[in-house]
Amino acid sequence: MDDVLKNLPKLAKDTHNENKKFFNLLKKKTPKHLDTIMQELHDTEFEKTDCLTCANCCKTTGPLFTDKDVARISKHLRIKEQKFIETYLRVDEDNDFVLKLVPCAFLGADNYCSIYDIRPKACREFPHTNRKKFQQISDLTLQNVAICPAAFNIVEAMKKRI
Repeated sequence: MDDVLKNLPKLAKDTHNENKKFFNLLKKKTPKHLDTIMQELHDTEFEKTDCLTCANCCKTTGPLFTDKDVARISKHLRIKEQKFIETYLRVDEDNDFVLKLVPCAFLGADNYCSIYDIRPKACREFPHTNRKKFQQISDLTLQNVAICPAAFNIVEAMKKRI
């Protein structure tokens, strides 16, 4: 996995322009069953991908925390919401709560998440390759292929299939 992660930024950069053109075409002429295709590609990839061998998303990026995420996680940790925010979060340029530091404070050395069952919505949905109206998140997907080997593989499979 280390070799894959080491090479992923270069692979993503090498395919960036091609992917961008492909996504622009998808936006102009969205295939009728794109969401179904994406769900199939997502499911196929995650049958063979074990996120615990990677956890690059948790090591390199921070999710957005909604107010519901803050309430749920702080309740689980038995601390006041304001204390949770002060301890773990900051407000970014878009006025959203994000982690103060990466890697994520809840990521263990074994790549397990200590708040997995109550993790933020952004973490639950990452890498967003099975989202409805997939063509609307192409900019996010272009970012995620540089972070997540599974997202990279899904996009490559998608280009071959569509």
